[in-house]
Amino acid sequence: MGLAVVRSLDAPRRLSTHTDVEDFEQELVDQYLLAAVGSGSADSTVAADRSVLFEFIRFLGRPVWTARPSDADRFLAEQRRSGLARLTVQHKAWALAHFFEFLLVRYEGDIHRLTGVVVEQVIDEFNRPARADYGSIRVPPSSDEVERLFAMWRQWLPQARKFLPAARDYLAASLWRRVGLRITETCMLDIRDWRRDLGEYGCLDVRFGKGSRGRGAKTRLVPAINSVGELLDWWMVEVRHQFGSDYTNPDAPLLPAERKPDPLTGCCPRAGVQTLRDGLAAAVNRGLADWQGRLTPHMLRHFCASSLYAQGLDVKAIQELLGHSWLSTTTRYIHVPTEHVTQAWKISNQRTAARLGQLGG
Repeated sequence: MGLAVVRSLDAPRRLSTHTDVEDFEQELVDQYLLAAVGSGSADSTVAADRSVLFEFIRFLGRPVWTARPSDADRFLAEQRRSGLARLTVQHKAWALAHFFEFLLVRYEGDIHRLTGVVVEQVIDEFNRPARADYGSIRVPPSSDEVERLFAMWRQWLPQARKFLPAARDYLAASLWRRVGLRITETCMLDIRDWRRDLGEYGCLDVRFGKGSRGRGAKTRLVPAINSVGELLDWWMVEVRHQFGSDYTNPDAPLLPAERKPDPLTGCCPRAGVQTLRDGLAAAVNRGLADWQGRLTPHMLRHFCASSLYAQGLDVKAIQELLGHSWLSTTTRYIHVPTEHVTQAWKISNQRTAARLGQLGG
């Protein structure tokens, strides 16, 4: 089957000079980046992809449409030899894969007509990096350890030197532990985002969720299950108003910093990511010394997925709760203890024996 010629509006009639070749190559890259902007990719993602493409073109030393998988092999191997992290090399491979997919879909006919070259996907099943974070399994603490940490934390709150920030940090960590919010999502919550009127338990309106490949914020409603509703009611009724009079302003931050309100808006400033990290780290140092330096907000997100699964919540529901685009991502967050597997095996055998007994009868 021959290649169909799909002409673009700006496609040249021929490539007569070295300048024509360079201009066409630049146009291909520009069109790809323009498409990325149109799809909603963040400026930082577009800039990173642009940097990778020009790095590969310089490495290749010839027109980009002549690249073959063996060229990508050499490029990625050079990246690893230079000491770059596996995740960095993986992102570069993804950038190349997306770009060559773009060439195949939109410009394969033009390139073949102008140069006689058939474009290939240079990132194939043989040189495509496995997910770099598969090698580092984040196994969270046990349920007993987490319960002990938070129980100690609750008991310590009344005697904290600064009760308000201590209570705020406790609430933030509880959201990570109980419904798996990301730390950035937690920081960006406003008072309006606690919707007690939605559903049986109320919902958190997460308006600044993480989008895939930098495609802006991804929103979702997070049901206030797992006692989160009661925690938020406690926060709004007994604590939040002590930070400042902005507690009635729906645009004020749900988790404020303990500083003077903004003179223009009258709202308290928002607690930052590092502030909340430090709050968790201090609590771990006090109540779970074996996990000092290891128990992070993201680790509590893993704990949330694992504990909810152990309680019987299905994987699809956990995916929706955590805001994952892919179910395969969610499965990497669920760490099943050996006793859970053993119990499931026993139940399976009991069901099999009962079924065979019915057949025998």
